[in-house]
Amino acid sequence: MASSSGLPARDPLPRYLAPLPKTLEAFGLRFAWLIVAINLVGTAFGFWYYSAQFARTPVVMWPWVPDSPMATLFIALAIAAWKLGYELPWLTALAFFGNVILGLWTPYTLLVFSEQYSYLHPLMYQFLFWSHLAMVVQAYVLHRITDFPVWGVAVAVVWYTSNLIVDYFIPIVGEPHHTAIPVSRDEPMFLGADALGVIAAGEVTFTLLACFLALATRVKKIEAHARTPSSGR
Repeated sequence: MASSSGLPARDPLPRYLAPLPKTLEAFGLRFAWLIVAINLVGTAFGFWYYSAQFARTPVVMWPWVPDSPMATLFIALAIAAWKLGYELPWLTALAFFGNVILGLWTPYTLLVFSEQYSYLHPLMYQFLFWSHLAMVVQAYVLHRITDFPVWGVAVAVVWYTSNLIVDYFIPIVGEPHHTAIPVSRDEPMFLGADALGVIAAGEVTFTLLACFLALATRVKKIEAHARTPSSGR
């Protein structure tokens, strides 16, 4: 259903599921092609950023290496598909999961290893930090274009679970395929965890969060529609 502005209607979701002001949501939808273009530029930059890691990773595992660029590619494709009249729930779910997970995991990692990342130029550090948080912001626009059907969420769960497995637990081919970090994976950190355990804990947590948010959005949308006269109840 479209609103009077021609944009998808805004369901009455709780603030934790729709924290953005309506004007910001409307901007993201009204200038969707601009958002698509920005994300494609970010995708290109991300693939360049991962070029050294590609060089030392078996080709068969490349799809699991560029996590953030894949997330921005997913959202660019999801929004483009919606603008063209073919919203693909599985693609929108992948975009939501990717932008929540990587949008939080990268700033988390930058903070955890802030001293070790001192080799980064301060502007690059700030760019990586804030641009990834912006990924979370744009993820919160997607509830306007999808209802997060369970099968679509299942696709995202399967993909990002496979990502967790090859990143931290069973690399399948070669070494773990997580984003390179500035310390050895077995570097002692805190609470008895090593560096790999710390970054794995972050990504597992953010994956569960994305799953909860997507399914909670689904439930709240169903509840909201059930309360409307058009539902026939």
